[in-house]
Amino acid sequence: MRLKTSLCLLAATAGLAGCSAEGDRPGMMFLPNMVDSGVVHAFERNPRTPEKPALQAPPEGTIPFDRPVFPYGPGPEEARRAGAELKNPFQGTPEVLARGRQVYVNICSVCHGMRGEGDGPVIGRFPNPPSLQAARAKGLPDGQIVHIITRGQGIMPSHAAQVLIEDRWKAVRYLRQLQGIAPAPPPGAGPAAAETLAGGAQPPAPTGAGDGGSSAAHAAATAGGAR
Repeated sequence: MRLKTSLCLLAATAGLAGCSAEGDRPGMMFLPNMVDSGVVHAFERNPRTPEKPALQAPPEGTIPFDRPVFPYGPGPEEARRAGAELKNPFQGTPEVLARGRQVYVNICSVCHGMRGEGDGPVIGRFPNPPSLQAARAKGLPDGQIVHIITRGQGIMPSHAAQVLIEDRWKAVRYLRQLQGIAPAPPPGAGPAAAETLAGGAQPPAPTGAGDGGSSAAHAAATAGGAR
């Protein structure tokens, strides 16, 4: 009993001593490894791997936990397979088209122009992309265009890191409207939706330049004749 009491008193005294910092005198620190756990910052050298920075690339095959797996590899054969197997999960509603337009304007129009004619403001500095209005681009399945956005093709790199998968599909929906081959309105859509899908009323213009713009059109154009 006396031993327990003594230990309790000792612990209480030590605790009070640790809290009694004043002036230039720090308090007593217990379990210092809990305070200084030896964290290595991103651009410092890791003592366990001194030949490399602490910040290293993730292992091959690593997938972010919040992103779905895209089960198609790069290359034209995989692009055709994606075109045959994938279907656009989004209907051409005004909301979907508005988001798709925002994606297109923010990213794709720089190369492909506002109407998809390959006349964006960067033309002259880079090779002209093929027109999205060409018959071959119009004939590409939605899934194949999304594959090209995701994996890249020709001189066009992958845009998977910049564009969410759902935005790629929405941009393709808007691209179809630009091409004049937008689908019929979904069941229950009113006259306004029908007008929008037919290319009459345009979705509202985007309000910002950095809101997840995608290169769906960029992909489709490249798909329509990438070099």
